[in-house]
Amino acid sequence: MPAPMLSMTLITFAAADPGGWGHLVDRVRAADAAGVDRMALSDHVAFGENLEAYGDPAAGGTAGGRQPTGPDGHWLEPLSTIAHLCAVTSNLRFSTNILIAALRRPAVLAKTVATIDVLSGGRLDLGVGVGWQREEYEVCGLDYADRGAQLDHTLEVVQTLWTETRASLHTDRLSFDDIHQMPKPVQPGGVPIWVSGTVNRRSMRRLARFGAGWIPWGPDAVDLPAGIARMRAAVEAEGRDPDGIGVVANLAVSVNDDGRVDHDATMRGVPALVEAGVTDFRAALRIAPDAPDAQEKMAALVAAFRAAT
Repeated sequence: MPAPMLSMTLITFAAADPGGWGHLVDRVRAADAAGVDRMALSDHVAFGENLEAYGDPAAGGTAGGRQPTGPDGHWLEPLSTIAHLCAVTSNLRFSTNILIAALRRPAVLAKTVATIDVLSGGRLDLGVGVGWQREEYEVCGLDYADRGAQLDHTLEVVQTLWTETRASLHTDRLSFDDIHQMPKPVQPGGVPIWVSGTVNRRSMRRLARFGAGWIPWGPDAVDLPAGIARMRAAVEAEGRDPDGIGVVANLAVSVNDDGRVDHDATMRGVPALVEAGVTDFRAALRIAPDAPDAQEKMAALVAAFRAAT
């Protein structure tokens, strides 16, 4: 298993027009120089007005959760944003967390993701999930009730196009033969797919079939060691060895009364989570967009993380 990675969330949305997005370039350049491993970007295509559905687990949301903007919040599309940010960084990886992949036409998604992977030198991960919002599916002309099957279909198409030089696929949704789509992703086997979801039969079947990693959701993200154990058992029941499947954990950043990060407190639980199987720690480090010491703060967090792992 490779060394654990330190990721950070990159806020590419705002409740109102921020007047420009140049601070994103400054932030990823600082992260690249500081040694951060990966930046994760969120996805929304459009909004309806039923935002309380985010807090409904039955709709794919999380209990008690709250959508961070109103329906007129400004959200950048993550893949095009990543393409832009890859051009101004050298080592930093990028991931979607999560891309509502079924909203994109599968062959076009395969081409877009492969292009970013090639141009970035293999610095892309694709975190995917079904999302929680009915209206996003409706505005794309898709059936919300069918969202899980649509995601599985999307992943099957993209992996087929990434791995077969002369691609053919025949399902109840799509049929093609002798399709050529070049260039392929530079990462062996295609861009790594990280599957988001709770431990349920459909998401675990998706993880076993397509996933390089798991992004826990809901109650499985609260008690992570127990969630990982359930995930491993479920994946094994689907006929796949769970060894080698990466796992994301949120890393809570502890802050003292003076506003400084308490690195010892922040890293206290990290070794136990590594032992449980976590491979990607995702920190929400709050730094003002125009902070002159952003790189210094991120480098200090990286150093503390490396020491803990």
